[in-house]
Amino acid sequence: MAEEQQPGVTVIENAWISMADGARLAARVWMPAGAEASPVPAILEYIPYRKRDVRAIRDSQVHGHFARHGYVGVRVDLRGSGDSDGVLHDEYLPQELEDGVEVIRWIAAQPWCNGRVGMMGISWGGFNALQVAALQPPELQAVITVCSSDDRYSDDVHYMGGCLLTDNLSWASVMLSYNACPPDPFIVGERWRELWFQRLEHSGLWLKTWLDHQWRDDYWRHASVCEDFAAIRCPVFAVSGWADGYCNTVFRLIHHLRVPRKGLVGPWGHKYPHLGGPGPSIDFLGECLRWWDRWLKDRDNGVDREPLLRAWMQDSVSPISDDRPGRWVVETQWPSRRLRPHVYALCREGLIAGEPVEGSPLPIRSPLSVGLFAGKWCSYAESTDLPTDQRLEDGGSLCFDTAPLVSDIEILGQPLVELELSADQPQAMVAVRLSDIGPDGTVTLVTYGLLNLSHRHGHDCPEPLRPGETCRVTVRLNHVAQCFPAGNRIRVAISSSYWPLAWPSPSPVTLRLYPRGCRLILPQRPRRAADGALPDLGEPRMAPRPATTLLVPAHREWTVLFNLATNEATLRVIDNDGSWRLDDLDLTLGYDVTEGYTQANDDYATVSGEVINRRWFERGDWRVDIATRTVMTSTATHFHLNAALDAYEGGEGVFSRTWNESIPRNQL
Repeated sequence: MAEEQQPGVTVIENAWISMADGARLAARVWMPAGAEASPVPAILEYIPYRKRDVRAIRDSQVHGHFARHGYVGVRVDLRGSGDSDGVLHDEYLPQELEDGVEVIRWIAAQPWCNGRVGMMGISWGGFNALQVAALQPPELQAVITVCSSDDRYSDDVHYMGGCLLTDNLSWASVMLSYNACPPDPFIVGERWRELWFQRLEHSGLWLKTWLDHQWRDDYWRHASVCEDFAAIRCPVFAVSGWADGYCNTVFRLIHHLRVPRKGLVGPWGHKYPHLGGPGPSIDFLGECLRWWDRWLKDRDNGVDREPLLRAWMQDSVSPISDDRPGRWVVETQWPSRRLRPHVYALCREGLIAGEPVEGSPLPIRSPLSVGLFAGKWCSYAESTDLPTDQRLEDGGSLCFDTAPLVSDIEILGQPLVELELSADQPQAMVAVRLSDIGPDGTVTLVTYGLLNLSHRHGHDCPEPLRPGETCRVTVRLNHVAQCFPAGNRIRVAISSSYWPLAWPSPSPVTLRLYPRGCRLILPQRPRRAADGALPDLGEPRMAPRPATTLLVPAHREWTVLFNLATNEATLRVIDNDGSWRLDDLDLTLGYDVTEGYTQANDDYATVSGEVINRRWFERGDWRVDIATRTVMTSTATHFHLNAALDAYEGGEGVFSRTWNESIPRNQL
């Protein structure tokens, strides 16, 4: 099943990779001309997002580009996804990683490969690239990890600072939908329906599993490479964006790894940087090729002598802008010795330069509306999912402002907020936002952090608060690079809830802050002229996309609704990819998703989240539709899940399953 994609590149539409237990994984291969006679290195991307259809356009642009530059590109569907055999039961299970090692061994043994393999990916593929590297297959000689995490509990879609993220719900719903999709009959033949029903019946409701593990236990330690950074022994290029949920990982990797490594952080969201947004796109695939050339072809191109970190220093910008002006800066080591702590005290007068001072306690009991304008934890850089003017949030928060700055302040790294506080309930959370206030009064979110106060001593040993008793905590905000210009002000805003970005505590809480123990620590970075001489990262380049026909355009909305008659507030999200046809395959597909997050009367018992997904695939008289609905609510003692999965073939229902689960809350 080989075809000529473009001059000099041959595409093998499907190649079977046999595992030790007899299961077969499906691969798509882009091969440069002459590779079978003169073998070359190969690049693996290993994910569950369907090489045949859903990711076919992007895969062709990325791996076709690598093939045009002397590498074999290999895209493999995980076991239980796409056209591969089996059932996918969860993220990053031992079976997935063991399969990954076998896949690398298979690639290295092919006649078109010289035995040297690189592994890359964004999000899931970035995670398992690190995880497989930690297993040390000798054929794997370099990794590029984009928008990923080294810590599955503390810095992933599930929990943040020990607080439950609502992205946990939306992501579980996405995977419930993905896992219910069939393989393509054109690839697997008559077995397609048997494989499909295996997935429908056995993949399960991952959301329950994730809620069964509310602390950082062995479930989350598995495949968290931060448990043993030394296990990774090949070079690592770590990439993310300030609008992404995973920017912190880059800094931990370049700090703790002891292999050749490099970090790149731009203004982007959860996308490959050549696809960009917000802010400038770059020739990211060109940067990848330089990395592969150095470590897979032994070319002395200077990559290993470049600065350890390159980051986009963001300029002040309007909160309603999806642009991110700024400039590139570099550091040769991390943590950088050039950074200096810039300390502000939090007190009734605002943010005051210097150490904390005594002052009367400051109470805050936030309404559940704080967080409606926070944007998405993991932004995909659509204008709809970015945070807007923070004045809409600050009215329900305790705010501390500087006076107008007399000179620019630039920061790079992780801001910290130390708090001395008490709560009137045994279970509470705190949300801390760092913002830039423009001369016109508009407020732009710079970064933020969350902390479940029961996790103040660690995520593996929660302990309830004693109401009224003071404690000291440190809230770690997400890493960022930001210029606060002269004339602007800096704001710290503190709230006791942040719904719907994070699930609220079991009941309303009043926090009391004691100024004597409250301060902001900014990682201030001095300007240097050398940053202005950095080489340009170029314009995006990629291989041509396959022929497609757009049938229904994508449609996205992010709407906040207040019903003043019922005092109900709802965040409604529409994220429809529309419908398109892959012309060469005569295959039509589409995807629609609607999310709703609701509360009424500021009543914690009314908090609910609902996610509805619909996917469809059609070729000739063959059509399959998948519909899922997941609803999550809570009481003071339990989380409640109601989910439904329905599958249709030719317009007729062929499978239906529902789940009704209650999971006890455990210090959450």
